[in-house]
Amino acid sequence: MITPNPRASTFLIAAFLLAGCGAETVRPAAEAPARQQQERPQPQSPAPALTLDVAPQQLPGLGPKTWAQVPSGTRQALVVTGRGKDFSTSRAVLYRRTDAGWEAVGESWPAHNALRGWTDHHTAGDLRSPIGVFSLTDAGGRLPDPGTRLPYDHGPAFTLSGTGFEGEPLAGSFDYVVAVNYNRKQGTSPLDWTRPLGEKRGGGIWIHVDHGGPTQGCVSLPKEHMRALLRALDPDLNPVVVMGDRASLSR
Repeated sequence: MITPNPRASTFLIAAFLLAGCGAETVRPAAEAPARQQQERPQPQSPAPALTLDVAPQQLPGLGPKTWAQVPSGTRQALVVTGRGKDFSTSRAVLYRRTDAGWEAVGESWPAHNALRGWTDHHTAGDLRSPIGVFSLTDAGGRLPDPGTRLPYDHGPAFTLSGTGFEGEPLAGSFDYVVAVNYNRKQGTSPLDWTRPLGEKRGGGIWIHVDHGGPTQGCVSLPKEHMRALLRALDPDLNPVVVMGDRASLSR
């Protein structure tokens, strides 16, 4: 969740291998000249076509512990990989599972996460983003629906003002949001404040528009990539976000 810096004058909490190889055919050693005159060389069979299968059967960068958390029915995943456990910058890649395996949909996107990095046990106010695999079912924003297939809650309650940790303006951060299903009631507006794990475990973790600095706990993407994400997410593919620092995801 992003909330404004305490120095802000006003604010409103609205509250993302198997490679085929071929070998060259080796010609047999030359035989004696007399025999070469008696026998015609036999035509060689064409070498088999080279193949290259680059679609992995599981999401790249995930170790067995993380991979085990991805539901078997999931065919779409945003993998957000943090620079380090205590860093606030990340990269995000959207993947889709096809018959060939998991394939990236486009290039990686720059992202921010929480000010103090990542945690396996998120609590309210710790300024760390939760590590894990979370479903994505609900969206919303201050701006009209850009064409998502997720339920979209549009309204002025997503308006935000104030400044962030680096003095950057927070206005527009909630123009588009996707709720991360961490400690929230799935199937409700991102603004719903139900906390199944209790208030102490925090909540209001979203994917939202990047404001140029660290977040309170959310993941943020540039505005054009948020629009692309919203248009791409398909509830029929049971989308999830896999998020955490590189070392944690590789466990």
